Amino acid sequence: MRRVFALGLPTAWGAVAISYKFGCPLAQQEGLGARIVTSAVFLAVGTGLIFHVRRALLRELTQVRKVAGAAQSVLLRPLPPRLDGLGVAAAQLSADRGAAIGGDLYEAIATEQGVRVVMGDVRGHGLPAIGTAAALLGSFREAAHDEPELGGVLRRLERAFARHLRERSRAEHPSTGREPDTPPAEEFVTVLLLEIRRDGELRALNCGHPWPYLLSAHGVAPLAHTEPLPPLGPFPLPPDLDPVRCGHLLPGESLVLYTDGAEDARDTHGRFFSLPTALTVATRDRQASPQTILRTVFTALLRHTGGRPTDDIAVLVLRNDRRQRHTSGARGTARPAPLDPQPTTNR
Repeated sequence: MRRVFALGLPTAWGAVAISYKFGCPLAQQEGLGARIVTSAVFLAVGTGLIFHVRRALLRELTQVRKVAGAAQSVLLRPLPPRLDGLGVAAAQLSADRGAAIGGDLYEAIATEQGVRVVMGDVRGHGLPAIGTAAALLGSFREAAHDEPELGGVLRRLERAFARHLRERSRAEHPSTGREPDTPPAEEFVTVLLLEIRRDGELRALNCGHPWPYLLSAHGVAPLAHTEPLPPLGPFPLPPDLDPVRCGHLLPGESLVLYTDGAEDARDTHGRFFSLPTALTVATRDRQASPQTILRTVFTALLRHTGGRPTDDIAVLVLRNDRRQRHTSGARGTARPAPLDPQPTTNR
């Protein structure tokens, strides 16, 4: 019925205009008054058609946005505010105007090994990047629970990425009839895997992604300075995947994971956005929650870019809210005392 109505109303308007033009004696007259009336009739018909088309387009746009919102809730499902004793907040901003999702991906899952986190950035944005992000997130959500070592999770992501590219290439070029030998060289994704154990120990595997920022009593600093591995795609992973040990995330400290769109954002004068400065402002209150830090960063980002970022941006904030009786030693080598039992949040 909606389609019949959508087609019937313009047809009725057109029939009225034609009937008036050829069936009304007034329309056949050449006087000024008759011409004014004829012009008014056709103006009314044209205005009605324009409003009808506009209403149909707005209805279609509303439906598309609902579908995009549903897709985002599946692809980047909302993270819980607390996960195994950690405060969590995350958000993503797409570079495509009006789009709800892009090529950035993130996830945090409580496992037997601790909280495992992934942050990734697919080359480009749009529908192809969204498909790649979905393939990687699906693989991570399974591997995070199945693989005892972080290196096994990364290898699962590599295989999922290569398989997705082969399937996409086969779908885009069905006439060749051959299985693609290797993924396209220009396709890649940067990935950061992070494991936060119950004692706060941090382990990471980084494939071409920016290192997170650590927010502590000493200020804002990169979590590590180790040279990352190449991004997934162009080169195979090395035989040995030993996670980088990054010390401990002490109670009250926070980690900020992000995609490079945050630091590559420019203002109208071409100046880059200073993420460390924004984080310093956000943490002037030592008790700032992850939600407060996230809101401060995105407000500063949108102000810096004039509300129009040129690349997808994702930010994930993790804060250690676990209680600790006492610690000894320097930061990063401390051996925390046993923690109060905390239930694991299963997602």
